[in-house]
Amino acid sequence: MARINLLPWREQLREERKREFFVLLLGVVIIAAGILFLVDRSFRNDIRYQQGRNDFLRREIMVLDARIAEINQLKEQKQQINSRMEVIQGLQGSRPVIVRIFDELVKTLPSGVYFNTLTRVENRLEIEGIAESNNKVSELMRRLDDSPWFSSPSLQQISAASADANSEQRVANAFSLTLMLDEPAREEEAN
Repeated sequence: MARINLLPWREQLREERKREFFVLLLGVVIIAAGILFLVDRSFRNDIRYQQGRNDFLRREIMVLDARIAEINQLKEQKQQINSRMEVIQGLQGSRPVIVRIFDELVKTLPSGVYFNTLTRVENRLEIEGIAESNNKVSELMRRLDDSPWFSSPSLQQISAASADANSEQRVANAFSLTLMLDEPAREEEAN
């Protein structure tokens, strides 16, 4: 007798296709999970790598900020040193000027006039002294006005004062005057 399969062949085929579908579906899910796992790991590695780079950049930025602060401090020190050097150079440059001022004062000082105090305030010179007569004070002012080192002599005060010298009574005139200092041009100074 011939063998007859009483099971419906279509149902068997359907069951086999279902099994194949679930096996394929399970394979796809496993592969997709593996891919997702690898992608996640890759992203995490990229994030960790980028965080490492960011940390490195932060450390380098802090080092550079410290260097910038040091450079700014050095610039301030350089400015202070330059200003000090300018002051020193100005003082060294004015050293011969003071000598020339005293030399010029001696040249302009007529006989019979004596200085008690000399006070310099910036470019103004204040002189207090004693003269034998008013004419000597006038002569002093004319000489100071003619000098290339001085200008605008102005008599502030003149008063009679008695001086006791060798028991002789002599009358002298105490005076106070101010004048401006004018440094002559370098060409005139060389002559």
